[in-house]
Amino acid sequence: MHLEHVMGHKNEVNPILACRAFPAYPVILAAVGDGKEGGVRNVMTVVLVHMLSFNPPVLGIGISPTRYSFNLFDTCDDFSINVPSKDLVEEVLYCGQKSGKDVDKFEECGLAFAKGKKISSPIITDCMVNLECKKVNKIEAGDHTWFLGEVVHAEMEENIPKEKALMYWAGEFRVIGDIIRRR
Repeated sequence: MHLEHVMGHKNEVNPILACRAFPAYPVILAAVGDGKEGGVRNVMTVVLVHMLSFNPPVLGIGISPTRYSFNLFDTCDDFSINVPSKDLVEEVLYCGQKSGKDVDKFEECGLAFAKGKKISSPIITDCMVNLECKKVNKIEAGDHTWFLGEVVHAEMEENIPKEKALMYWAGEFRVIGDIIRRR
């Protein structure tokens, strides 16, 4: 079968600009530190997140060394990846704009949290999915370091509608739209 594909003219652009045209990234809230009340902990919004292995399940999150949370992720043995629903978009935005060195983002946002069941870092119980990760590696890659974590415990709400999951693309928070085609 021959498919004719009509493309418009393409201009050479800055690679950084072209990378920002990547399809949407999932948005997560990453939490690290002491999961107990009053412990040193932080939560941050992360859009550089990717599944790197299905078996065992390994996820990676990219964090800039300039971020306050970087040292916590670097020194802690574990972290959590928490998938927020679209109902938490204001909290997600706040956690991406404010630094944990200046404010307690858990308190300021009113995010409910608990110590992980198999990690010492907190999970955010307000999120629809909680993935507890043991750090297994870190990879320096340009202006971000990727922290790789094996998922050792996971919890999620029942029957999560896919259109509730937040994504980030070109400066906009989005949700999943229509299915174009199935495999």
